This record gives sequence, C-alpha cells and structure tokens, in this order.
Amino acid sequence: MKRTEQERARPLTSRRRLLQGAALAAVPYTLLPSAPAQARPRTVDHPFADWMSADPRNYTPSDRPFSYPLDLVVIHVTQATYTSTLGIFQNPRKNVSAHYVVRSADGHVAQCVREHDIAWHAGNWDYNTRSIGIEHEGWVDRPGYFTDALYAESARLTAAICARHGIPKDRAHIIGHYEVPGTDHTDPGPNWDWTRYMRLVNVS
Repeated sequence: MKRTEQERARPLTSRRRLLQGAALAAVPYTLLPSAPAQARPRTVDHPFADWMSADPRNYTPSDRPFSYPLDLVVIHVTQATYTSTLGIFQNPRKNVSAHYVVRSADGHVAQCVREHDIAWHAGNWDYNTRSIGIEHEGWVDRPGYFTDALYAESARLTAAICARHGIPKDRAHIIGHYEVPGTDHTDPGPNWDWTRYMRLVNVS
C-alpha cells in the first residue's frame, strides 16, 4: 500500500521503546543468524556486510541521491541485542529500521536497507531523507559493548559511506542520534568515544 507524504513524515514511534520491548536474552555468537545465499541481493552497498533485509513496510523506497541529497551519517546504539534488533526491523508492525547494524563482539555488519532507500531511524523525516543510519549493538550505559572490533568495523563502514556519497568526515556530518532536532534520544551516549571514532574514520 502506497504511503502518503503525511504518513511518511509523521513522527515515528519511539525507537528506544520498541527496541527495549524486544527480548534481550543474549544468544551465543556461534548461533547468531547469517544470511543464506538466496537471501542476499546480488550486491550490497558495503562489501563487508551481509544482507539481512528489513521488512519493506519499515522503510521508504527511493532513489537517493537523486531524490534527496545525502549529507549525514547518524550513529545509534540499539538498546537491544544484535539479534533482537534485526528481528524488530523485520517485523512489519514496528515502523522502524536502519541501514546497518554492527555487532558488538566481532564488528560484523548487517545491511538491512539499501543506501538509496530511506530508513526510518532518526524520528525526523527531513533527517531520514538526508542520512544513512548505523545501529550499534549495546546499551548507552554499558561501555563494555563498545569493543575495539565494533569501533574499527563501524569506522570502516562510515568512511566508505562518506567516500561513496561525498560526505565530509567531520562531526558536522557524522552525528549522534541525540543531535537530531526534536529527538528525545541520548544515544550513542556519554560512553561513546567520539575522538577515537573520528580518528578511525579518518584513517580508514
């Protein structure tokens, strides 16, 4: 069913409440799902990502950067496990998605929405149209989830996104969810090391 502009632009249901409502039980990483070959598109935007598609009812098809300019990367923290987050994005009733999810233990990257499409991650329609959203497995008050592998692989992903779309690698264009106008979110939170992250982005 085609969504009207008003429906697309309405504020999304609080992402954190949705993510917190998911089952938070940890799953051994050896049991975490990986995309079967037939589930992968012929190409993903990031060559190191596995395709784990969000439900099509949780994002807006588009042809960016022709339909909208791309000039932002928005950094999120899931407030849920990697597995739970993927399940939320695949649930058509949740009205939420992000382009990528980065796993804590090993930095594994799942792509859930193609970069030319509009993920519903920022809670602000204008920022959704302009940005790529990256979720990171963890909780804002648990710094142990921000592992070396997570920082390294996320920085490599962000650097590649910036290169593909001509986005400057600076804090004016790589922002936290808390910096989106109108948001009530605090992620990635005070334990996210922006100095370290931006250094890694700029050397990747």
